[in-house]
Amino acid sequence: MLDRALVFLDLETTGATTQSDRITEIGLVEVDKGRYVDEWSSLVNPERPIPPLIESLTGITDAMVAEAPTFADLARDLYKRLAGKTLVAHNARFDFGFLQNEFRRVGLKFAPDVLCTVRLSRRLYPQERRHNLDRLIERHGLVCDNRHRALADARVLWNFTQCIHQDLDTVEIHKAVADQLKKPQLPPGLPADLPDRIPEVPGVYAFYSQSNVALHVGKSANLRARVLSHFSSDKRPAWRASAQICRVEWEVAVGELGMQIRHLRWLKRLQPLHNSKPRHEEELWSLQWDPVDGPSIPVPVDTAGLDLSGASGLHGMFRSRRTALNALRKTADEHGLCHLATGLQTGRGPCLGYQLKHCHGLCVGRESAIAHSMRMMQALHALRMRDWPHSGPIGIREYDAMTGRTEIHVMDRWRHLGTADADADLQDILQTRSDAPFDAGIYRILVQYFKSSPRDSAIVALG
Repeated sequence: MLDRALVFLDLETTGATTQSDRITEIGLVEVDKGRYVDEWSSLVNPERPIPPLIESLTGITDAMVAEAPTFADLARDLYKRLAGKTLVAHNARFDFGFLQNEFRRVGLKFAPDVLCTVRLSRRLYPQERRHNLDRLIERHGLVCDNRHRALADARVLWNFTQCIHQDLDTVEIHKAVADQLKKPQLPPGLPADLPDRIPEVPGVYAFYSQSNVALHVGKSANLRARVLSHFSSDKRPAWRASAQICRVEWEVAVGELGMQIRHLRWLKRLQPLHNSKPRHEEELWSLQWDPVDGPSIPVPVDTAGLDLSGASGLHGMFRSRRTALNALRKTADEHGLCHLATGLQTGRGPCLGYQLKHCHGLCVGRESAIAHSMRMMQALHALRMRDWPHSGPIGIREYDAMTGRTEIHVMDRWRHLGTADADADLQDILQTRSDAPFDAGIYRILVQYFKSSPRDSAIVALG
């Protein structure tokens, strides 16, 4: 490892998503053939607010980065500093992904050799269970004067590297490093120029066999890195390295939402052999309960006519009646609900839950119906199907600053009506695809999106 020029690097960022979050601090230590050369660090203006949780973790505040240079200001000098050197980072995929995206935004291609000290620690110390940076500091007696600050953490990585060269045989280290730096070995059926053709953008991909059968469908914020990673690891399913793979197909997306929608669509359309089978054609069940009308018995969901624009009374979306009943039973036992009142059991009390000391006693007169109903409402709240939070259809606009591309995903009542590249196509989608069926997968994606929508997207109301 110490026979080459290295840069030990650590980044602090506004979050964990390379497409929408940004770098707030860079720290690096330069080493040439085992000899310390220099170190450098800088705060970076991320051009967006730093979330409170990140601020409390790193101590880096909006005020601290307000006058700091942007990454674009630092890019040229930093690029020269890193040129020709092997990048060393802890959980290197994270740091490398952020750097690569930031350089792409300013028009620079960044593709260094990369070493991950997490992987190195796992390989060299297989008897240890944990390999995060705090554990490495504790295990090797390292010193870090300012944890979760970029330069201090980069120094830890340099110190860790010196430790392993003192503790372990050089041949063992050399082999571990060589295995990490080994270039992907493509199956013979794939073209040799494939790595140069796959773009470094978000999207979905599929591997096909010689008989044109889809073997695997995946998604990634960096298509090139993800596809090639299938051929880089020593521990991979046999099909990934076999001669079965004769073609790779991909489709780019602008952002995270578009990537997830495409992934769901490809899984359903291609039914790949080595993915979990999406059971989208099976009947969906839900728990329906009303505080006046009574029990929350499982009911089949009419996905064609389902309207979640207002209160639906549905709780959860399950793939079978048994799964729905199991979820109801678990909820009842966790919250002390009566099996008779919830519809899990018929007849007269005491119910099974009361006999097992779960039920609070509605069935034997120890709890009032009103009190039980209130607790039932609270218990099922987490499962309740969300009402559509908008007055009508919306467009979710995603923008990629690196490519200049825009996509607008048209949604209405949890349905994906279509995706447009330009505003001119929106009305056509609204008029021709308004009867798109409800899809539980799209519903889950959108619920998560509305909880924490990416910063490079915006919601536009559509008439």
